[in-house]
Amino acid sequence: MPRVRKQSSYGLLCLACAAGAILPAIPATGQETGLRGAVSESEITSTLLPTGETDARTTGTVGFPANAYQPVSPGALPEADPDQDPLSPPAANTPSRRPSTAIGREREREEAAQNAAATTGAEEVGAEESVDEIDTASLRAASAEPDREDLFLPLRANERVRPVGNAAERRPETDPYAPLGLRLGTFTLFPTLEEGLTWTSNADNSPDGREALLSESTLRLNAVSDWSRHRAVLDGFATYRKSLSGEEVSELEGAADAALELDLAHGMTGRAALGYSARRESASSPVAIAGVDRQPLRHTIDGAVGLEKALGRIHVGITGEVSRDQYGDARLTDGTTLSQAERDSTLALARLRGGYELSPALMPFIEIEAGRRFYDEERDSAGYARSANRYGVRGGIELDLSEKLSGEVSAGWIAEDFEDDRLETISGLALAAALDWSPMRGTNVRLDGTTTIEGSADAGDSSSLLYAGTLSVERRLRSNLTGNLALGAAWRDYEAGGHDLVLNGEATLTWWLNRYAGLTGRLRHERQTSDLPGRDYETTSVFMGMKLQR
Repeated sequence: MPRVRKQSSYGLLCLACAAGAILPAIPATGQETGLRGAVSESEITSTLLPTGETDARTTGTVGFPANAYQPVSPGALPEADPDQDPLSPPAANTPSRRPSTAIGREREREEAAQNAAATTGAEEVGAEESVDEIDTASLRAASAEPDREDLFLPLRANERVRPVGNAAERRPETDPYAPLGLRLGTFTLFPTLEEGLTWTSNADNSPDGREALLSESTLRLNAVSDWSRHRAVLDGFATYRKSLSGEEVSELEGAADAALELDLAHGMTGRAALGYSARRESASSPVAIAGVDRQPLRHTIDGAVGLEKALGRIHVGITGEVSRDQYGDARLTDGTTLSQAERDSTLALARLRGGYELSPALMPFIEIEAGRRFYDEERDSAGYARSANRYGVRGGIELDLSEKLSGEVSAGWIAEDFEDDRLETISGLALAAALDWSPMRGTNVRLDGTTTIEGSADAGDSSSLLYAGTLSVERRLRSNLTGNLALGAAWRDYEAGGHDLVLNGEATLTWWLNRYAGLTGRLRHERQTSDLPGRDYETTSVFMGMKLQR
């Protein structure tokens, strides 16, 4: 027995010595294998919980199972793959636990920067290929953790996006006070209404005229087609004046014009025009009516049809025109009326034009015309046969410099030879111009010039030549302030001797309150001097009112 106890004591002493040698090495081994690097969730769970409870939580066979999380917005989370093992490592695109080491965090920042650069490049390439293909599906947001302040972020997170679909970027309006117009079929109608008061120093533009305060209303209509090949334009106005005080005035005047341009086949263009005007004859008319109290009303109807053919650089055109003048009765101071039917006439003309296109913007031309003026009454009250043959020739140049300068100017000779040998042939220089010039944006200059052979009802008087010209300048002073200045001159040369000179000027300002309404004012002065007695007069008028447009 003593020997056995001695051996047992010796064995216990050896075990104690071996344990004392092994224990110092255990902490070092633990530090080398388990204290550095990521610790998985499964290892923590298996360490803290018993083996049976861990398996139950993993497999879900013990206890009350919790309902699976379902997001409110469909597609917020990716669908689970039924073939994937629940205990298998997560996919590459699934957010994982952030590394706990500095080296791992640095590697994660580098990978995030590379992914952000690749994503930005792919978005730019896709936007250039097709703007319309915009993906609007919801993307899964990255999980937010309180300790991720050092994650890499792009320099610009709120990048500008392109418009959805084919929506074009809105541009500021060039003219916020321009009329919008009304859509009528294939036409756009632009109506304008002026209403106001006019004071005039000479109500009827006569040598002994008196001042008056008038109520004046003017309606203007303009319609333009939007056809692809052809073009049509309609214009019209009507003005009514009524005395409120002073000399009695009550008159209505108006005009309407229509123009049609057809682009036909084989370089051929067709043109047609129709016009009508009705206005009371002015005291400056070459026909003086003795003892007149109210001038007659003059009706004019114009019509034209023409064709133009382009043969390379050569342009050839032919036009037929008809103009009808008809006069109402004149009212005399004694209350009676005097018929003016002997002055009614119709002028029929045919024009032939040939031009050579030096460039698309410059084309010289020459034009000849021939026709006849028919009077309704073969002989007037004095026994003169005033029907006449018309001849004319002119040369000019046609300009087309886009919006800068367009129109034509011409000069030539015109004559009318009367049937009655007692009446002298009237002839003279024929001048004409119709130019539109825009020297700068917001400024438009217009020049008009005409030569007209006027009829006469005086015994032994053939007629007269009237040269008239108007220069008008329209300027947009501000976005809501428009100014217009017009200067006119007319020279009348009587075949029997004598002449009239008419000068006039007009200035207009319109201040737009908004796109549809504005205040307008107009100042006008006109003066006529004549070699003939009793024809001088001078008129000044002022208009103030409101202008409405759509």
